[in-house]
Amino acid sequence: MSDIAVLKFGGTSVKNIQRLRHVAAIVQEKAQRCKVIVVVSAMGDTTDRLLSLAKQCCAEPVAEELDVLLSTGEQVTIALLSILLQDLGLKAKSFTGFQLGIKTDDNHSNADILNIDSDFIVDAFSSLDVLVVAGFQGVTEGGAITTLGRGGSDTTAVAIAAAVGANDCEIYTDVDGIYDLDPNKHQAAVKYKHISFDDCLQLANNGAQVIHPRAVSAARKHRLPVRVRSTFSLNDPGTLIRSA
Repeated sequence: MSDIAVLKFGGTSVKNIQRLRHVAAIVQEKAQRCKVIVVVSAMGDTTDRLLSLAKQCCAEPVAEELDVLLSTGEQVTIALLSILLQDLGLKAKSFTGFQLGIKTDDNHSNADILNIDSDFIVDAFSSLDVLVVAGFQGVTEGGAITTLGRGGSDTTAVAIAAAVGANDCEIYTDVDGIYDLDPNKHQAAVKYKHISFDDCLQLANNGAQVIHPRAVSAARKHRLPVRVRSTFSLNDPGTLIRSA
């Protein structure tokens, strides 16, 4: 099933209900043309707040329990966005990493995705227009909840897009693309219309935080073009990451 678009929205894009409504409108427009998988992060600073709560309980919380705790942030987002999409008349449903069958290794707090059940996704689309998926999380073969580390929702989106052979994989964020320098610090920064996987990976490894290095590596492995664009400047095409 190739007529699928994967859209990922980060924490700043879903930080409150007003922004979630804006995201729902973007998804609604996309869903008029194809099936849509929406991957979302936790709202705003939710992950940091949950981590702070854990640290108030213990200086060094057990990694397995931290994963159980931190994975709840995305669960809130998927439920709220699904409610909004359903209210717009779309056949939408939320899925945790466990429900979608995102299998990972057991490296808690920094797990790698091993497999995604693409057949389950195809079957789900027989009755749904939109799947709203919790990024940043998965489950081991033994059923333990895992998280993928910082930027993990980017990796989730790319892995899902590769698994289902999606037409589009778009990473929506609060900046309008990838620049050669930090545009917040350098007025002369130049935005790339397109950039190779290797060059983007180098920027990411050097500290650029627009897209996570593991997501770029996964896209390169699967030769999957990924577009980075702004949630708030929809007329701007952003930056396309692709083969050189």
